[in-house]
Amino acid sequence: MGRILEDPSLHNRTMVFLDRTDAGVKLAAFIQAHLELDEPMVCAIPAGGIPVGLELARAFGTSLVPAVVRKLKIPWNPEAGFGAMTWDGRIFLNQPLASQLRLSQDEIRMAEEQTREVIRQRLELFAGGAPPPSFRGRTVILTDDGLASGYTMLAAIEAVLSDKPGRIVVAVPTGSKGAVSLVAAKSESVVCLNLKDRYPFAVADAYRHWHDLPDKEVLEILRLAEEIQGG
Repeated sequence: MGRILEDPSLHNRTMVFLDRTDAGVKLAAFIQAHLELDEPMVCAIPAGGIPVGLELARAFGTSLVPAVVRKLKIPWNPEAGFGAMTWDGRIFLNQPLASQLRLSQDEIRMAEEQTREVIRQRLELFAGGAPPPSFRGRTVILTDDGLASGYTMLAAIEAVLSDKPGRIVVAVPTGSKGAVSLVAAKSESVVCLNLKDRYPFAVADAYRHWHDLPDKEVLEILRLAEEIQGG
């Protein structure tokens, strides 16, 4: 079980960040004050994790790598998921939830096929179809704009672990206690500034300004990250 680091002054609070950029700046400052990381790679889950990841990459002087992981959507509630799929096609089901929802094998298979196609499209869009670079022996910071169920991040962790990294640190602005505990079991440390143990939980509640990021905005941020890294 990895250690969990939070900002006690933000515990259970709402609207603590102006936006994702502000959250990324504060998250980077907290990490630098509490962890010693040697030339980390920053991997951000699109779309919401990209602006957070940009500020981490900027602070650590490193590149920003899009980690294309997608939730498996519940057929009648596409905002929620019952698992996740990684960029290399591996699937991680929240089996208790899938059973509770009484999802049929056909419904699960259809969700998997749809998600696999979305991942293919997003890899092409955000990374020219290429998978992330090798993580072998590297310190990897995995980030998103928040952890709700934790299964999407858990899938990303498993995908990175398969390449034998040196260290994995999960860093998010906000998260539910259950999700943070889930991913802490698979990572060295989880940094979650705004940890919440009250329900219901919504990532958006941590932000004063919140919107779904269109692909165009994600691409602009990735281009900015390349310019910063290029000097």
